[in-house]
Parts: sequence; C-alpha cells; structure tokens
Amino acid sequence: MYDIIIKGGRILDGTGNPWFYGDVGIKNGKILRIGRLDSNMAERVIDAGEYIVSPGFIDMHSHSDFTPLINPYMESKIRQGVTTEVIGNCGFSAAPLNDFLRKQILETSPMLREANVKLEWTSMAEYMEAIERNGVSLNLAPLVGHGTLRAFIIGYERRKPTSEELEKMKRLLAESLEQGAFGMSTGLIYPPSCYAETDEIIELCKVVADYGGIYASHIRGEEHQLLDSVKEAIEIGEKAGVPVEISHHKASGKENWGKVKESLKIIEETRNHGVEVTCDVYPYTAASSGLDSFLPPYAHEGGVEKLLNKLKCLEFRRKLREDMIKEVDNWRSIVGVIGWENMIISYWENVMISYCRGHPEYEGKMISELAKQKNIDPFDFVFDLIIEEKASTRIVLFSMSEEDMRTVLKSPFSMIGSDSSARATYGILSSGKPHPRAYGTFPRVLGKYVREEKVLTLQEAIRKMTSFPAQKLGLKDRGLIREGMWADITIFDPEKIIDKATFMAPHQYPEGIEYVIVNGRIVIEKGEHTKEKPGKVLKRTND
Repeated sequence: MYDIIIKGGRILDGTGNPWFYGDVGIKNGKILRIGRLDSNMAERVIDAGEYIVSPGFIDMHSHSDFTPLINPYMESKIRQGVTTEVIGNCGFSAAPLNDFLRKQILETSPMLREANVKLEWTSMAEYMEAIERNGVSLNLAPLVGHGTLRAFIIGYERRKPTSEELEKMKRLLAESLEQGAFGMSTGLIYPPSCYAETDEIIELCKVVADYGGIYASHIRGEEHQLLDSVKEAIEIGEKAGVPVEISHHKASGKENWGKVKESLKIIEETRNHGVEVTCDVYPYTAASSGLDSFLPPYAHEGGVEKLLNKLKCLEFRRKLREDMIKEVDNWRSIVGVIGWENMIISYWENVMISYCRGHPEYEGKMISELAKQKNIDPFDFVFDLIIEEKASTRIVLFSMSEEDMRTVLKSPFSMIGSDSSARATYGILSSGKPHPRAYGTFPRVLGKYVREEKVLTLQEAIRKMTSFPAQKLGLKDRGLIREGMWADITIFDPEKIIDKATFMAPHQYPEGIEYVIVNGRIVIEKGEHTKEKPGKVLKRTND
C-alpha cells in the first residue's frame, strides 16, 4: 500500500524536460514509484486531472529565519508551492548568537517582541533543534551570515579583524558548517558585513570550501559599482575555490539600467573559465530593505543603540545628509537642471514605507509625500523616524527596470528567490504592507512570465525553481520527481496559477496552487492549509 497516489497528472520532473503523464506513489515520505498505479493500492488518492505535478519549489533566497517561531505554518510561502526555503541570506542568520546579537535583533524586531520569541540558542545546532521542536510546515536550509559572525566576534567596529579575531570567526563558521549549514552569505551593503575587505571574505570562504558549501552574496553595490561588485564576488569564489551565488541580481537606479547584460556576460565568461557562478532573481522591479540601510556604513558603527544616539546630534545629521547626497551619481547635473529643493524631494520619491510599527498610517506612502505633508526636510523626517522606531522601519524602493528583470529571469544561470520572509493574512505576520514577493514570487513567474508573456517555457521555469537550486545546494534527494526522492511536491493548475498580492494590498494568497506535499504529507489541500508541520531543518552533507 502507498500512503498517497497522485493520479493522472502531467509530470514536470524538474530536469527541464517536457511533461509526461504518470502516477506518483508516495510511501514513508518518499517517492516510491512513478508509472501507472492502481488507485486501490493507496490510502489516499489525489486526482491530479489536468494539473501539473512538479517538485516542490525551492526558494533560493529567503529571510524566514525567525518566522517559524512566530507562525510555523509558513502560510505565504507554502501557498506559493514552496517546500524548501534557503535562509541566512544577506549576511544575517539566526545562529550563532551571543548576548550582543540577541539584544540587537530584539531591539530592531517588533514582531519578535510582540510574539514573545525567546532567542535561547547559541549554536546553529541549537537553532535547528528549536525550529524542529516548535514544528514547521516546510523545509529550511540555513546559511551562516558573515555579518552575524563578525558581530559575534568584533561587534559593529569598522576595521579589519586582528589575526586572532579572524581565526575565531573561522572556527565559529566551521562549527556551524559541521552542524549542517549549507555555506556562508554576505550582505556587503549592510553593517557589519560591509566593513569587511575582500581578503577577509576569501579567508572565510576557504573554510566554506573545505566543507563543500556555497558562498551567497548580496554584493557590495547594485548601482554604479555593479560590475566591480560582481567581479569581487567572482574573485572571492575563484581564490577560495567555492561556488558563488549572486543574490537577487539586478541593476538599481535608472542610470544603471542595462548593465545586467554586461554582468551576465561576465558570469558566462567566468563559468567558461571554470569558476562556478550563478544568481537568483525575483520577478518585480522594486527592492525592499530597512530604512536605516540608506545611511552610510560609518553611521552604524557600534550597533543600533549608538546609531540612535548619534542621530540626535545636529552636526552628525548635517554630515549624513551631505554624504548621502554625494553618494548618488550625477547629483550635480541634476541640481543644475531641476534645482536643489526638487532634487531633495526626488531622492525620496521612489521610497515607500512598508512597515512602521508606531505609525501604520505611514505605510504605503512615499517618504517625499510624508515629508511634504509635515513640512519637514525629508532627511530630517528619515532620521527622526529611525530614532523613534529604533531602526525597525521597512521600506520598498522602486528602482529597477522591467527589461533588466526579464533579462536576468531568462538567463540560464538564474534561479528563483523571493528575498522575503514568510507572511500570513492573519496574526502578527499580517502587519504592514510588505513587498508582494512574500506572497507572489513563484505564481507570478508561472502565471505572468510563463503563461501570459511567454518569457520562459513552463519546463524551464520549473527547473529554475527545483532541480537547479537543489543542485547548487547539493541536495541530492530533492528537487526532482524521481523514485527514491523525498516527496516534496507541488500540484498546480497551469491555466489559473497567478499572484494576487500588490504593493498596496500585499496580504493576498495566490491562486492555482491546489496541493503541496512536504516530506510525504499534505500541507495544502485544494488550496487550503491543513495545519500539518512535516518540515525539517535540512543539513548539508558531503556524502
């Protein structure tokens, strides 16, 4: 007897091959048989009809590190068909932790405080145990954040580590890798990761290479320095001997649009010389981050508490304002054309507040609009808000080109990542106006860019969501519909699948995802969550 037979669906196995008709028999969490199966041989039969039966989607770039401890059902991701999320991205991971990091995280995370989440672990192994003890509806594959390692050892100091400190970071990284982490990530625009020079990251990545892991990088810049930043990531990979994943690859700022053609060419040429470089992408033209990420790196020295105190100093604010304006390309020419005051407004007119715990009325509005309403300089508005909200305000930045996004999406070297944590339409995770990618990334690719606009074929899109990220991570038993694999399976209607979330109304689940199976258990049934929690924290192995 099988536990489940999926009957009569069109199987897209994840390899990139066209679909074929077949039944899938599941037993003890794994795919036991693919072929023509007798329905009487199963405890449960799912009629797949004219649906597509696909491997469960792997979100290559996620930030759901703490989400399972707020709501373990992972609603907005599992309802997209995601069965595995790669966490610990952009230089930040939930482990390892010490008291300094615990304080930093809780100070800037109102949702964690509201949910009364206790950050009681120290090591990666203890974190994994905490997640599995609480239960989770999908699988998690953790990376170690370089910024987390740096903060653990030397705090938020803007300097090179001493040789002794670097050795401590390497030992801490090795310990996390031994406990099953899949590699290391950097967030080279975020402190304290941005304080690292290239040679520091190379030395750490040599440890990652020893354990067969990957290096995922939010590169040093996605604006005018995009190409140099891609080259830096490649240099790190080449000198450390580690596979490179360039996170959410894009060109930000209108003056930089079109540069992804050059960056993708660099990736291709590098691969031709034997360096393994890939990237991930989400199907939107807006990014999202913390409001404090606009501040120059030096502002963050010492951590959050010191930042908030420094922002109360008028002289420090004046210097910040001047330096932030200088960082933007072509400011002088813009000033000459549209005038100083208009330039100040234009700096903030594409920045929308998406989450502001103390001022929900700000959510969905542009900073330039709010500053004008209050008759206050936009920079002062931003500085005041960072102080008041203790650096917890989130923003959406409209800065990318649709053509660029499509170019990256079509690249054979890109896979799909939401760059978002799991959310829900109820409870604590329903607050704010988060980037719609939290709810819509995978159905948007399949509905808009496959079915409607034919940017990708269906089989190629599925490959980018399944076997390609599994291959990158070294997951040998997931990412394909194949006998012996774990039964992570998504069943969807190719004619109806579509995202519903928008920037102004993001808390909407997609349509067209009929069933999602994780480790052989049904989590989504006829579009609804069963409240099952069969997920695992996956561990990297060299076997």
